[in-house]
Amino acid sequence: MKIGVLQMTSGIDPAVNAATISEGVEQAASSGAAMVYTPEMSGLLDRDRVRAADVISFERDDVVLAAVREAARKHGIWVHLGSLALKGEGDRWFNRGFVIDSDGNIRARYDKLHLFDVDLPTGETWRESNAYAGGTSASVVDTPVGAIGMSICYDLRFAALYAGLSMAGATLLSIPAAFTRPTGRAHWHVLLRARAIESASYVVAAAQTGIHADGRATYGHSLVVDPWGEVVLDMGDEPGLGIAEINPMLVADVRARIPVLTHRRPIPDIVRA
Repeated sequence: MKIGVLQMTSGIDPAVNAATISEGVEQAASSGAAMVYTPEMSGLLDRDRVRAADVISFERDDVVLAAVREAARKHGIWVHLGSLALKGEGDRWFNRGFVIDSDGNIRARYDKLHLFDVDLPTGETWRESNAYAGGTSASVVDTPVGAIGMSICYDLRFAALYAGLSMAGATLLSIPAAFTRPTGRAHWHVLLRARAIESASYVVAAAQTGIHADGRATYGHSLVVDPWGEVVLDMGDEPGLGIAEINPMLVADVRARIPVLTHRRPIPDIVRA
């Protein structure tokens, strides 16, 4: 079974980003992919929050979401729209991902749980919680490529989330991202392979890459990892569409060989000696 992974250098104009995604959806469908995945913040990547506020909209009005739903319907392909910046209640935004079916219907939503508030050794400082509200629940959704457990970027560092998703039936973990270059070089590959191995699931991580219009630099290297931890696709640092072959039956095979899900136990009480 084929899937498409769209690696992007999203900018500050949602209309341009929408056109890029729509073209990627068409190319993935033409390649025979059953589903295509896009990165975190596919519709707008702008760290200037005053400028971003002029184009961020409510879900019902978002031009990127509307364009992607139409592209999915037109080309008959499922899409995991990695995430969009959307208005919420009050003065907070949501970092929200969507699974869209081949009729253009929204099958699932997920608001990023873990917000990226860090000070990196390079001097980069990020305070996602200054603008965004964190989600309160996780999502698993059935698709033609398996049951997808949804997450976004910084969630990757919190293994308990993926344990919960796999116990809830997920056989594929989707981790769209806009990783910084320092954290990407240090941790991206090892964390994604670890999430695949410990849950015996496929991992699909569509990523942002390159130098963006707002001045930030992202790591790229969109990955597809199989349940044994083998890298099926690594897209390097160039934007574009990648196609990967996955075998959903491999999940059952790996889980039979090393039954981590059936062996998993609740975290015990910890006694500090």
